[in-house]
Amino acid sequence: MRKFLLLFSLLAFTFAQSQELNCTVKVNSDKVASTNNQIYKNLEKALNDFMNKTVWTDRNYKQNERILSSVFITINTHVDNVIEATVQVQSSRTIFNSSYSSPVLNINDKDFNFSYIEFENISYNPNSYDSNLVSVLAYYAYMIIGADAETFSPGSGTPYFSTAQEIVNLALPSGSKGWSQTEKKQNRYYLVNDMLSPTYQPYRDAMFSYHFLGLDEMTTDLVSSKETIMNSINTLAELNNNRPNAYLTRVFFDAKADEIVSIFSGGPKVELRDLLDKLNRISPTNSTKWSQIKL
Repeated sequence: MRKFLLLFSLLAFTFAQSQELNCTVKVNSDKVASTNNQIYKNLEKALNDFMNKTVWTDRNYKQNERILSSVFITINTHVDNVIEATVQVQSSRTIFNSSYSSPVLNINDKDFNFSYIEFENISYNPNSYDSNLVSVLAYYAYMIIGADAETFSPGSGTPYFSTAQEIVNLALPSGSKGWSQTEKKQNRYYLVNDMLSPTYQPYRDAMFSYHFLGLDEMTTDLVSSKETIMNSINTLAELNNNRPNAYLTRVFFDAKADEIVSIFSGGPKVELRDLLDKLNRISPTNSTKWSQIKL
């Protein structure tokens, strides 16, 4: 009986360790003419298992701490075993004393090409580059975990961003798109490089204050929370002054634009003129959304 209890405890511990993510993976193959759509269903199942059952950290996450996330893969072409696709990665975190999940990341990666043989083993080895499929998804797993951590405690995402950067370094010699600093300025290399750069510390500061000091306090003092969120946007405005059109600024508003409109479109009034000026200056591509916020 004691041996059974010990085995059960070890299994329970392993299971607890593997629950960092509550991730839904969807594979869309509508663009591909295929007589074997089962391969994409098998890929989808394998990737759901990969994201949710891999032990990504040494932390034990409780069931309610698992990070809500999604990975949506759109397959553009599939020739032999080579797949060209795009991947959209989203994550959110529940706001204190509410059932509301606030978006944290919303990244559309158009450089996602990989080889896949049905039923092949998909597993993560932190010391090697085994395939672009594994490396891209492992990279985003750590970006999700790191970004989530930053919304609770300043600097707490660094270990996970550092692991993502190690994945970049291992993947770089493969020549696969999205890993190199010589490519476009908004790819996987630059995303994690900027996250770890002191130059872009204001982004991480804003993520903490926006969520932990702003949204998490909304049930206590709505006006004060709105003012804190405005100060977080001011922090991004200062970053924009030094680094116009920064990738992380875009990453912030790709996730947060709709939420910002919602926050400042109702409830107790606060002074919005300066906020709207900053929003239009920092993120002009969202000007139509900002126009929904009325003074």
